[in-house]
Amino acid sequence: MEYYDVIIIGGGPTGLNCAIAARKEGLNYLVIEKGLLVNSIYHFPDNMTFFSTSKLLEIGEVPFISHTEKPTRREALEYYRRIQQSWKLNVHTYEEVQKMTPATNGSYLIDTNKGSYKTSSVIIATGFYDTPKLMEVAGEELPKVKHYYDDAHPYIGQKVLVVGAANSACQVALELWRKGAEITMSIRGEDIYKGVKYWIKPDILNRIKEGSIRAHFNTNVKAITANTVQLEGPDGVFEIENDWVLAMTGYLPNYTLLKNLGITCNDDILTTPTHNTETLETNLPNVYLAGVICAGRATNKLFIENTREHGALIINQIKNKISTVANH
Repeated sequence: MEYYDVIIIGGGPTGLNCAIAARKEGLNYLVIEKGLLVNSIYHFPDNMTFFSTSKLLEIGEVPFISHTEKPTRREALEYYRRIQQSWKLNVHTYEEVQKMTPATNGSYLIDTNKGSYKTSSVIIATGFYDTPKLMEVAGEELPKVKHYYDDAHPYIGQKVLVVGAANSACQVALELWRKGAEITMSIRGEDIYKGVKYWIKPDILNRIKEGSIRAHFNTNVKAITANTVQLEGPDGVFEIENDWVLAMTGYLPNYTLLKNLGITCNDDILTTPTHNTETLETNLPNVYLAGVICAGRATNKLFIENTREHGALIINQIKNKISTVANH
């Protein structure tokens, strides 16, 4: 069985950043990713542009050169591919971690769908984009309901309900309207989300005001059928004709995986995985969280740009613990 100083679960920007820190310190490490390299970014909309500048997305002292100040999805994929190649990072893609078991001398046994590994330390850097927040309504399982947006082309000339009012929902509604879809928005609150970016907010508000995009405020989805959606607003329940539902309702950490790994969660409204905010160590010794997963359900608090120091912080602790054991 292969032994590693540290196993990093998740091959996104945070996982790669942790791997770079481990490589710099001469630690024997492995990154295990259930999908492809930077899997979440790959599944972003085809023509997505980041809110952050390319400078703020840089890791590993490798410059991120983009055509404009805010890079595109395609540029990000190319950048992180080059990161992995230039640092020769040890990454296993298409390998899913299934459970973690405490082993002898404080180490851990990691079981995946492809093998087993032993390690003294673990970093969980799985983000949250793979697990959408469900509306939990009848008909949500229908093929016409999507929790991820990819491209405008399939929706041209279609009646589309966009659920949500944050950045993603507003961007999707605007893009689809401009491409020729008939857009209705279902918004739980009395206004669009207050954190919508300043260059998006006036655009969506003006389209709503002029009636180009129909918006139902203080409204929830009640049920979905093949040809309609049932909504409930201030005046009661009503039904609209519908071809597609794009539920831009946000995403969650993979709580099932966290439970399988033995990580507990704080029982509060945001359900944050248990960890020391100073050291990032979880309820399990030598098991750490890194990146946006540290914020739990508060997915608008942490981003690539303000968690880039997590890798060095954690790896420094792991190296010190290894040195202490060696000296004894």
